[in-house]
Amino acid sequence: MNFVAQTLVCALLFNKTLITQTNLPRRTELQKLFGEKLNMRNLLTFFLVLLAYLTLNAQNCGQKNNSDKNCKGGKGNCVQAIDTVKYDLSSQEKDGLIYMRLEEKLARDVYLTLGKTYKQKMFVNIPESEQRHMDAVKALLDKYEIADPVTDNEIGAFTNADFKKLFDDLVAKGQTSFKDAMLVGKEIEEMDIKDLIERIEQTDNPDIKAVYENLKRGSENHLRAFTKHL
Repeated sequence: MNFVAQTLVCALLFNKTLITQTNLPRRTELQKLFGEKLNMRNLLTFFLVLLAYLTLNAQNCGQKNNSDKNCKGGKGNCVQAIDTVKYDLSSQEKDGLIYMRLEEKLARDVYLTLGKTYKQKMFVNIPESEQRHMDAVKALLDKYEIADPVTDNEIGAFTNADFKKLFDDLVAKGQTSFKDAMLVGKEIEEMDIKDLIERIEQTDNPDIKAVYENLKRGSENHLRAFTKHL
C-alpha cells in the first residue's frame, strides 16, 4: 500500500475513533478556544486528506523530474518536457523547430548509415537517442500545428536540398575510416549544440526551451562518446 492510501486509511480511522470518543478533554479545550462549532474529527480528516493530496502531487512531480533526468542522459522520453499550455510562437521560433527536426534526422540517418560499416554499439545507441530527439521536436510541431518537414522518414531522404547534400557529404567522409566516422560524429554534435544554443537564446517559450535544453545535453553526451575515440 502506498503512502497516499495509508494516509486516507488513517483519516477514516481517526474519523471513526473520534465519533466514539466525543468527550475528549482536548476537544473540549479546542472548542473553548475556537468556538462550539468546531468539529474536531472533520478538522483532522481535512488535514489528513490535504496531506494525502500534497503527497500525491509531490510523487507526480518526482516522476516528471525523473523522466526529465533520464531524457538528459539521452535515454528517457524527452516529450514529457512539453506542457499543455499553447504559447504564441514567432516565425523565428517556428522556423527553428522545423530546422531542428531536420537536423536531428540528419544525425540519426548519418549514424544509422555509418553503422552498416562500423559495428560499434554507439551506432546503435546514439541513433536511438536521435530518434527520441526527433520525436520531441515532432511533438512540438504537432502541438503548434506546424507542418512536419519530414515527409519521408526513410534514411537519407530529405526534401531540403541543403540537408540532402550535407547527408551525402558526411556519409562519404565517415565511410573513409573509423577515425573519420568519429570526426563526422564530432562535427554533427558540435553543429547541433551550436544551433541549439542559438535557438534557446531566441525563444522565451518554456516548453521549447525545455526540449532544446534536453536535446543539448544529449548532444553533449554524444560528443563525448565520439571524441573519446579520437
